[in-house]
Amino acid sequence: MEISSLCRRWLEFAADDLTAAKHLLSLYPFRLEIICYHCEQSAEKMLKAFLLMHDEEAPRIHDLVELCRLCALKDEGFDGIAEDCSKLTPFGVRVRYPEEIEVIEADMHEAIKSAEHIMDFITHAMTEEQHEAQEQGMTME
Repeated sequence: MEISSLCRRWLEFAADDLTAAKHLLSLYPFRLEIICYHCEQSAEKMLKAFLLMHDEEAPRIHDLVELCRLCALKDEGFDGIAEDCSKLTPFGVRVRYPEEIEVIEADMHEAIKSAEHIMDFITHAMTEEQHEAQEQGMTME
């Protein structure tokens, strides 16, 4: 199973969002909402990349719990990141507007941790699937 160029672009954008979130930690005062937003965006793009790898469309939704559920239809292991998805979902929309959500520094650190966990899990899952497909002599574009 090969990763398509479109899927690779989603993965690159996801990595860029997480890198941006971590870079923003070097600025003071922290922009907690923006950091959390980039963490949510990273996770969202990772989940959508996984769906694309399975020839599914990337739904135009920001609900990470629903995206995780769709991914779990392909790999039951996604149940293990459902809690991280639940923690990040509010940061996809609500932090973009003043007074929608209060974010504290602990939330920001938890968001980074959750985004990293999701990225690590999906990267591992995709790598495993590629290896299994290679062993079976399959490729998928």
